[in-house]
Amino acid sequence: MSVTLPPSVIGAVSPITDMENLDIRLRADATSRRVALVAIASSVVWLLLGSVFGLVASLKLHLPDWLVANPALTFGRVRTAHLNAMAYGWASLAMIGVSAWMIPRLVHTELRIPKAAEVGVWFWNIGVAIGVVSILMGRTDGLEWLEMPRYAADPFLVIGGGLIGFVILATLAVREVDHLYVSVWYIMAAYIWFPVIFVVGNWPTFSGVESAAVNWFYAHNALGLWLTPISLAAAYYFIPKILGRPIYSYQLSLLGFWTLGFFYSLNGMHHLIGGPLPTWMITTSIVASALMIIPVLAVAVNQHMTMVGRFAALRYSPTLRFIVFGAVAYTLVSLQGTFMAFREINRLTHFTHATVAHAHLGLYGFVTMIMFGSIYYILPRLLGREWVSERLISWHFWLVATGLLIYLVPLTIGGIMQGVAMANPDSTWEQVVTAMKPGLIGRSVGGALLTAGHLVFAWHVWLMFRGARARQGLPPFHAVVPTVVGESPEASVGGVR
Repeated sequence: MSVTLPPSVIGAVSPITDMENLDIRLRADATSRRVALVAIASSVVWLLLGSVFGLVASLKLHLPDWLVANPALTFGRVRTAHLNAMAYGWASLAMIGVSAWMIPRLVHTELRIPKAAEVGVWFWNIGVAIGVVSILMGRTDGLEWLEMPRYAADPFLVIGGGLIGFVILATLAVREVDHLYVSVWYIMAAYIWFPVIFVVGNWPTFSGVESAAVNWFYAHNALGLWLTPISLAAAYYFIPKILGRPIYSYQLSLLGFWTLGFFYSLNGMHHLIGGPLPTWMITTSIVASALMIIPVLAVAVNQHMTMVGRFAALRYSPTLRFIVFGAVAYTLVSLQGTFMAFREINRLTHFTHATVAHAHLGLYGFVTMIMFGSIYYILPRLLGREWVSERLISWHFWLVATGLLIYLVPLTIGGIMQGVAMANPDSTWEQVVTAMKPGLIGRSVGGALLTAGHLVFAWHVWLMFRGARARQGLPPFHAVVPTVVGESPEASVGGVR
């Protein structure tokens, strides 16, 4: 991909002079290459499948008589297949690939036993495939975010995730640096937290109200203690890396990490407000949700202050564009989640499409956008070639950004109106459903744009793997380091390796 840079930017670029660190990065990339490529390639396949499932499910909300002859295409199965394909197929595998690439670079050592991690990726794919097919066949465990059959799909996820986690932690154990950058903290914690919540969530002895509480302990923490840490690790890595400057405050980054660990694990019970659970349990969850303002603001201030004075870089760096979008979405969805946990607001939004919009702002606006940005940075370095088309990257960004906006706004407004109508004893259920139709149509239009963006992205990734060459010219902005003369990512203890 050729990008014409303004003279002021070209003049600010300084050459790579630290050949020792360059050699470390090259050796690290060589060992993580196959693991990252297999994980990223398979994640893109799941992205496409999950997009199709999601679009079909969305259309069926306002076209209920469409595709009803085949039980596998009914709303309950297709929507559930969409969630699992996106959460465990796309997002999780993309994060596995990104974290396997980042860790060796951050700890200045080669990835240990990469073959084991690659086998783990294949086991994970098999588990997700078994789970999604089982869901379409009508065989599920009936627990949200834990629908995949416990005794058919989960063993493959446990073996695959265990192998990957072991390789990541084994690499950290033999690190060649004393100081751990904050991204390492987040990734290390994610690979420790996720097995704990997964085992607890799938423990077969819980039933009734206990099962509901354990289910939401898992479902909420799957986002907060698995998807969130690795996504934040990527943001903390790539923003300073691309700008060529250290993160604004290492202390703020650690504050955000530790308060996330302390407060997020208690959040899940606010999904059960009004249910037959002890009041103290619900109140504790609401208080913890309110305290989440601390890590959210710590991350928001830290990343914003790192960007101050360098926002023009968004015009040139596709990675930065996606990741900053995702970082902003993290702030918005977290603050939104805090307010939606309060009883007065929860009574209005619970059981409405506003909650659906909130979930998509988190899993898509935050996690997915950061994974897109990370992949745009990583693939050229693993495949040894630049992205084929600047225009395809631009199309991808604007399709998904516009699609997400069209998805979220009508659905959120319609969901609030839905909550108001349901709280009105004079409203009939037919009136409530009819009033939601414009929001549901907006959801489908936005979903169609998102799917189109995913097709563009997948085609571009395919061109990269196939070996298509970019047009020759100046290197793209995101490949030139650093962008600030005299300032490097190793300039302070908070810098990025």
